[in-house]
Amino acid sequence: MSDQPARWSRATVYPDMWADPDDDPRNSEGVSPDGELATLQDFLTNYRMTLRMKCEGLDAEQLARRSVAPSTMSLLGLLRHLAEVERDWRNWISDDDPLPKLYGEGDADFDGAVAEQAEVDAAYSALEREQTATDAALAEHPDLGERLGKDGIAVRELMVHRIEEYARHCGHADLLRECIDGRVGQ
Repeated sequence: MSDQPARWSRATVYPDMWADPDDDPRNSEGVSPDGELATLQDFLTNYRMTLRMKCEGLDAEQLARRSVAPSTMSLLGLLRHLAEVERDWRNWISDDDPLPKLYGEGDADFDGAVAEQAEVDAAYSALEREQTATDAALAEHPDLGERLGKDGIAVRELMVHRIEEYARHCGHADLLRECIDGRVGQ
């Protein structure tokens, strides 16, 4: 007998999917977005939604559960990490003094991810706040070729990096979720 959860999915059409296509909020019917900026924003929105979907239905203990030693990675840690990263991206495009870290130096975003509902609520709130602030800061610069901040990063490069960061961590979230309760899917 194994203490590993059995693999499962809510999907009935494709058993390796997270949800049936008609129930998946990321599925959009019709024409894809027009233009490069709208396409990049659409991909970012879908990866952000995927991360939240991977965390849905779990309690504080499950969200804070670590992957495998010696890693400190957890779904709650990913939420906190991405809030920290969103804040840091604003530092990249600003000429002002850097915003302070949300959770401290090093791996504090993961290390401080403890199984308390208040911490879960705070992580979701911080992520939403930081995403909104970064989106608003970048909305002022619709030219993807514009270079911003002290290092002159192109808006396009930052947008692609944001997508890459969420995509990579959604892959981690897939594995973390499967280890927690066996739920699989894209």
